Amino acid sequence: MKKDEKECRSLCRELLTEKRKLKTIMDSIADGVFTIDTEWRITTFNRAAERITGFKAEQVIGKVCKEVFCKDVFGTEMCEENCPLKRALETGKPVSNYEINILNRDGRKLTINVSASLLRDESGEVIGGVESFRDVTRLRELNEELKGRYEFQGIIGKNHKMREIYELIGEVAQTKATVLIQGETGTGKDLIARAIHYSSSRRDRPFIKINCAALPESLLESELFGHVKGAFTGAYRNKMGRFELANGGTLFLDEIGELSPMIQAKLLRVLEEGEFERVGGTRTIKIDVRFIAATDRDLRKAVTDGTFREDLFYRLNVVSIFVPPLRERKEDIPLLVRYFMRKFNKEYDRDIVNISPDALGLMLDYDWPGNVRELEHAIEYAFIRCPANTILVQHLPPEIHRTVKTTDRLKDSLEQLEKQQILRALEKSNWNRGQAAEVLGIDRSTLWRKMKKYNLI
Repeated sequence: MKKDEKECRSLCRELLTEKRKLKTIMDSIADGVFTIDTEWRITTFNRAAERITGFKAEQVIGKVCKEVFCKDVFGTEMCEENCPLKRALETGKPVSNYEINILNRDGRKLTINVSASLLRDESGEVIGGVESFRDVTRLRELNEELKGRYEFQGIIGKNHKMREIYELIGEVAQTKATVLIQGETGTGKDLIARAIHYSSSRRDRPFIKINCAALPESLLESELFGHVKGAFTGAYRNKMGRFELANGGTLFLDEIGELSPMIQAKLLRVLEEGEFERVGGTRTIKIDVRFIAATDRDLRKAVTDGTFREDLFYRLNVVSIFVPPLRERKEDIPLLVRYFMRKFNKEYDRDIVNISPDALGLMLDYDWPGNVRELEHAIEYAFIRCPANTILVQHLPPEIHRTVKTTDRLKDSLEQLEKQQILRALEKSNWNRGQAAEVLGIDRSTLWRKMKKYNLI
């Protein structure tokens, strides 16, 4: 018995030492951590958890998590609806990056990022669960500040040209002026049109959009102006056109450069006089509409070529907004990537939170001929291909790989050609840098820099 008692005391000392080690490790973790047993009783509660929640370990250890923890400690009812620990225990899979708002003991509202997983013994049997959480309140506040600076009515960008557009939208929205938005396809011209409307005093009135390139001339005329019964075969009743539907609000004419000369002439009258007749009708209809037009064509060139009316161009071009292509504002790509990742996480119910540096680098090297729309589709493609929570190079669309590789090969070929030209000029001038620079048509400092680049010193 004395021997057993001695062994028991030794074992207790070892267990106590291990427990102290475990507590030291847990208390050194920056994230809040607590554990529960199979009866949902809280068994550990580390120092970071105390700091974040404002509760001491002795106040919560031993209590049933479901009954008191969520209500008294987290100040939320999430346990009843979507508890990460509950989900982990039910599915047998870990839950990560689940964001909730809590109230700490001082009544301060915090945003925390929660992860949960199962605890198993040596035989693999579930003996409870562990939940970790970190305070991301300040990070979310900073994100909101950045969102305010770099996002305007759903338009994303911190490039100086984009910030100028935000400012111009705010100014023109307070007027009734007609706006012409120009830019390549996929740059988000429709978003700018919507931003102008919803920032204006007409925000509670209709915003009507029509794509001028989507319909043949006869149908487009009826869509814009409406028609009366019997105006043409199939006109069985009177129909209001987009002009009337937009009365009091905004009419967005997308692809305005595709209008036929006849429609251009009729549109000019509406812009100048604010009135029109339905197709086949004689009654003049007065409207109060704010016009916004958009095109990816060079309308000035179209005027010179005679395919677009000069008087209509100047009537539309009261305020001009040019949206830069994505290749000219590549600093916006990381912002857009994060924006679309948040969007598709919601749509696909995924938890993809990272993109590898190599994948992002590949996206920064790509020229994006389809602009923001192509970038959005590339992220959606990556979401379909990505099985984990990080987008890697292999998850990106093949055309990005092909184009970047072709560009790299072309760059290598041009650099090799330049190196050969410099070497020939140096040999011809007996390595006199001044003479070689004169032959090449560059200054000596530029030649010296290129010699170092190509290891020709």
